[in-house]
Amino acid sequence: MALFAALVPLLAATVLTAPAASARTEAATAVPAATLTEVTNFGTNPSNLQMYIYVPANVTARPAVVVAVHYCTGSGPAMYNGTEYAQLADRYGFIVVYPSVTRSSKCFDVASPQALKRGGGSDPVGIKSMIDWTTRTYSADTSRIFAVGISSGAMMTNVLLGDYPDVFAAGAAFSGVPFGCFATTDGSEWNSTCSGGSITHTPQEWGDIARNAYPGYTGARPRMQLWHGTEDDVLRFHNYGEEVKQWTNVQGVSQTPSVTDSPQSGWSRSRYGGTGDRAPVEAVALQGVGHDLYKWGMGERVLTFFGLNGSGPAPQPEPGGCKVTASTNAWSTGLTGSVTLTNTGTTAINGWKLGFTLPSGQSITNGWGATYSPASGAVTAANVSYNGTIAPNASVTIGYQANHTGNSAAPGAFTLNGAACT
Repeated sequence: MALFAALVPLLAATVLTAPAASARTEAATAVPAATLTEVTNFGTNPSNLQMYIYVPANVTARPAVVVAVHYCTGSGPAMYNGTEYAQLADRYGFIVVYPSVTRSSKCFDVASPQALKRGGGSDPVGIKSMIDWTTRTYSADTSRIFAVGISSGAMMTNVLLGDYPDVFAAGAAFSGVPFGCFATTDGSEWNSTCSGGSITHTPQEWGDIARNAYPGYTGARPRMQLWHGTEDDVLRFHNYGEEVKQWTNVQGVSQTPSVTDSPQSGWSRSRYGGTGDRAPVEAVALQGVGHDLYKWGMGERVLTFFGLNGSGPAPQPEPGGCKVTASTNAWSTGLTGSVTLTNTGTTAINGWKLGFTLPSGQSITNGWGATYSPASGAVTAANVSYNGTIAPNASVTIGYQANHTGNSAAPGAFTLNGAACT
């Protein structure tokens, strides 16, 4: 759509000169290294998408795969030329797949009933075939498949994570709308009500819309990173809040941020369900910025959220690098306990086990925010999937219910990964 033409100057300004290599026709044949290459005959492709792929010369064993999805009026080669994912692939060894629309609008189908259902047809099926070709050909790690998109590609990122929650580990959407917001039944690609920010649902309703793409699925859901400018006049900023509602509900986490900060002037970043770099949902609002949101360099932040740029386990805090506060609320023979762990060190904690001692006569019956073992005495609370990373000066709160025989005091003698906490 012409509405997305504003992105073209940005992406054209950073065009690289390398052309795509000749199309490949053998699905089992690897492509030339360090060259944007078109792959044909890659599998089921109901909407006649083109597939471009970039495999770095230093591709790792069992590489991760990043699907980079273009904006309206764009193409796979334009996405290759105008974003830094190929260079990042050279640095970190993952593979980049660039789907490319052939319909006249050059917009992805995020509106039809076929697109909004797992295996229903249209563009998502073709993109899934590209992923399958890549994982077969390069023995890629199927637990590390990611999607990142701009504008129409951001909307497709939402759709892909809704249709194929068992395929994608995470996604990043720059200037998009929630899954299902653009839905139409009259064959049109554009939904002005959604783009104008006039569609509002409850978190549960948005979550159900996404879950209905794959009825019966009960497995893990992909994490989502959301970016939006407050002055977006193409896909109004209202859609950002609706996306947050949807993906926090899909993840089963609170709509109240675990932490909010400003990593850069004019940016407001909220993390939901966790405080670290790989929280279940991360949302970044850019004050005063319009639809032309994506800038060179943001890709590194995307990879941090994906966990693909070496931002893995960091040194654990030295003794004194953590602080714990604990309290209880008791009744006759029971109580609830709340424990807040704060990282007072200078590096992130990636994976934690908090040790403490329950007073005599107390026994944990259930808990949240951690797994607890054993139920009494010297207890270890270990992080769960969504709160394993604690940034410097950030905190995580966990809780439990317990029985008691008279002593309802809070626990004491806290240790973090074996080091004493204050």
